[in-house]
Amino acid sequence: MSDKIQIVIVDDHPLFREGVVHTLQAEADIEVVGEGSRADEAIRLAQDLLPDLILLDITMPGGGINAARAIATACPVTRIVMLTVSEAEEDVTAALRAGARAYILKGVSSRELVRILRDVYTGDGYVTPILAASLLFEMTNPAAGSRPPASLLDDLTERERQILELVAAGQSNKEIGQQLFLSEKTIKHHMTNILQKLQVRNRVEAALLAQRGSTPEAKR
Repeated sequence: MSDKIQIVIVDDHPLFREGVVHTLQAEADIEVVGEGSRADEAIRLAQDLLPDLILLDITMPGGGINAARAIATACPVTRIVMLTVSEAEEDVTAALRAGARAYILKGVSSRELVRILRDVYTGDGYVTPILAASLLFEMTNPAAGSRPPASLLDDLTERERQILELVAAGQSNKEIGQQLFLSEKTIKHHMTNILQKLQVRNRVEAALLAQRGSTPEAKR
């Protein structure tokens, strides 16, 4: 069994897909195990190959969101990454709700793409920073009767606040551990506690909640 990160890429633009394949295959720890161009192919490839990661385009035939939703249900072991040109807020929120662990714009550099994919493989989430701000209200606006962001943040320990600030700055668990002189495993344990205390599903939502909780209106 291969120790490499196994990846499937599904995009209906052959030239772009070939470029991504070429970039990823050049990495010693990554193996592209399948390619497709439609949602039904994405679902079939995920079920047949159970890759570590699957990269999906939003606008492929059959719809990338539909594919993500089906794959998240049928193959929870596979982490879903949206790689798209769409900057629409509704696409970002729909993708995350469908089960995507990362949302990356196609303008990303090859080096950054590889870094993000490695981080997602180890359990991190990612949303292109330029899109994160637009998600603040929808994903962190407290429902009637629930505690506001600033109140939830009060439950965090000083160490957890420190870690959350670094998460909000876009750092991975490994990078946070190096900066705080803690093991990556310890950071993961802290992140589990943080997610539970903030009542969110993943580190992306936690970071957005932290940003909203630090705004002037949240402190009033």
